[in-house]
Amino acid sequence: MSLPTLQQQAEALRTGRVTARDLVETALTRTSDPAGEGVRVFTRVYAERARAQAQASDWLLGAGLARSLLEGLPVSIKDLFDVAGETTLAGSVVLRDAEPAKAHALVVQRLIAAGAVIVGRTNMTEFAYSGLGLNPHYGTPRNPWDRATGRIPGGSTSGGAVSVTDGMAVAAIGSDTGGSVRIPSALCGLTGFKPSARRVPMDGVLPLSAQLDSIGPLAASVACCAALDAILSGEQNADLPAPASLRHLRLALPLTLVREGMDADVAAAFDASVRALSAAGAQVEEIALPEFAQLATLNAQGGFTAAEAWAWHRPHIARAPERYDPRVISRIRRGAALSAADWLDLMAARKAWVAGVEQRIAGYDALLMPTTPVIAPPIAALEASDELYGATNLLMLRNSTLINFLDGCALSLPCHCAGDAPVGLMLAGANGADRRILSIGLAIEARLHKTAT
Repeated sequence: MSLPTLQQQAEALRTGRVTARDLVETALTRTSDPAGEGVRVFTRVYAERARAQAQASDWLLGAGLARSLLEGLPVSIKDLFDVAGETTLAGSVVLRDAEPAKAHALVVQRLIAAGAVIVGRTNMTEFAYSGLGLNPHYGTPRNPWDRATGRIPGGSTSGGAVSVTDGMAVAAIGSDTGGSVRIPSALCGLTGFKPSARRVPMDGVLPLSAQLDSIGPLAASVACCAALDAILSGEQNADLPAPASLRHLRLALPLTLVREGMDADVAAAFDASVRALSAAGAQVEEIALPEFAQLATLNAQGGFTAAEAWAWHRPHIARAPERYDPRVISRIRRGAALSAADWLDLMAARKAWVAGVEQRIAGYDALLMPTTPVIAPPIAALEASDELYGATNLLMLRNSTLINFLDGCALSLPCHCAGDAPVGLMLAGANGADRRILSIGLAIEARLHKTAT
C-alpha cells in the first residue's frame, strides 16, 4: 500500500494540479460509498462544513497564503475530541444525552488554525478501552489487508486508521493510552506517533487515564507525523527534524518480553528489519530489561487505566450500565476495588520503574521492538469468544503499553514487504526524546524503504 504523503499532497495543491475542494470531494465520496467502510469508519461526517473549509483553503492557496503544510488537506479526528455544539460520544451510546461541548478541543482548534479540513469524527473502541478496535454500537471497520476475511483494524483508533488507508482522509488524529495510535498503525500498514504525554495538551479530550493518555497522528510517513506533531504540540514554526545518521547509531533490542509469542509474519519482518539496520551501520545490541517483565504484576489490579476510568465513569455506570459494551464496562469496574492507597503505591512503583528503565537505556539512542507480536486476527473469532478477546487484547497491548508507563515517546513504522500482512516496527525513547525519535525514524524509514524496493 502506497499512500501520498502530506508533503506530496501539499505540493500538488501549491502547483494547482489539484484543489482542496477536489481532495475533499474525493474523501467524502469514499465515506459514503455503500461498498466501502465509511459507515463503520465515521460516527459523524462534516460534509458541508468540510466543503466550506476547502473553499476557504483554495482562496488562501490561490493568494499564496497557506497557513501550514496542512492547508486544504482532509483530516479525521477521533470521536473523543470535543467539537463545539456537539456531544462527544467516544464510541459509546451512554453519552448521547450528555451536554454538548462549549468549545473545540485545543488540538482541533490548532488543526483548523493550520488550515486542515476536518472531514469527520472516526469510530473507536468504546471509551478507548481496548487495543482491538471492536465496537458493538457502530460496527468494526475492516482492516485494509485481507478484507475478504474481515480482520481487526486495531484499536482504539480503529476508524482513524481505516480513514487514512481508504483515502477518506490524508491523516488521522487519535489518542494513545496503551498503544491506541501505534497498534492500528501497525496492523493497517501506517506510521503512527505517540508523543511524550504532556507534549500535546488534553484540553477538551475525553480521558481514559490522565496518567497515560497522549495524542498523536496516524499517517503515511514519518515526515507526515513530524509535521502533524509540530502543529498538535504548538511548535508549528519550529524546524522539522532532519534524518539521523544510521552509522554508529546505538539501538537497544530488549531481550525481555517484547519478542515472546511473535507469529511467523512478525518474526520474519522484524528480523529482516534488524538485519537491514545493522547492515547500514547501526549498532543493534540486545539488552536485558527485567523491569518490562514486572509491569504485568504492577498492573495486576487494573493499573492507572482502571482506577481513573472508574473515577470518571461512576455516575454513568450507576445511571445506565446496560448501555455499555460489556467487554469495556467489565474492565472499568475493576477500578472500583482500587483504594487511594493502592493508587499511591502504584505512583511510587511507577517512579522507581521508570528510573530503572531509563538507567538501562541511557547509553542508547532508541529502543527497537515489534509494535505488536502478531498480525491482525479475524474479527468474527474475537466477537464470538470473550476468552479469546481478552487474551488477544492483552497480547496486542503488551509491547506498546510499556512506553506509556515509561511516559516515553514512540513511532510505529511499517516494516513488511509489499503484499504481505502489515507489521509494525516500534522505535521508542524516554520522556522528552520526541524530536530525536522522529529524526531516527526518518532514517530508519528510508533504509527500510530502500531494502523493500
